[in-house]
Amino acid sequence: MNDQAEGSGDTNGDASGDTSGDTSGDTSGDTSGDTSGDEIDPALVAILEQLWRAQCETPGRAWSLAKLSKQAGVPMSGLRRHLTGLVDSGLAVATLAEDGTGSASLSEDGRAFCAEVFGEPAP
Repeated sequence: MNDQAEGSGDTNGDASGDTSGDTSGDTSGDTSGDTSGDEIDPALVAILEQLWRAQCETPGRAWSLAKLSKQAGVPMSGLRRHLTGLVDSGLAVATLAEDGTGSASLSEDGRAFCAEVFGEPAP
């Protein structure tokens, strides 16, 4: 009888698990698919904002990675990872030294992209 009660509990658990799984699976699946496809990493946005700010405030000059990291509120490791992606996509130019220091700025395509996303700089 204890086995049957446990079995019934398992069956009820499975049935409610299946129902929840189906409902959650559909909702979570749709939400996860939509969310991951539509959301942009906030750290990436913060880095792009600071690269755009650097372009607007000091045109033609790259900002140090340390300054970008601090201004964007992103750890250096995250900054380097995102910069690699931005450089690979042609949106940024980065210079890295052997001692770990470096600088970055927007490429021509990056400036056009940021102008479209963030708006033209104020005169």
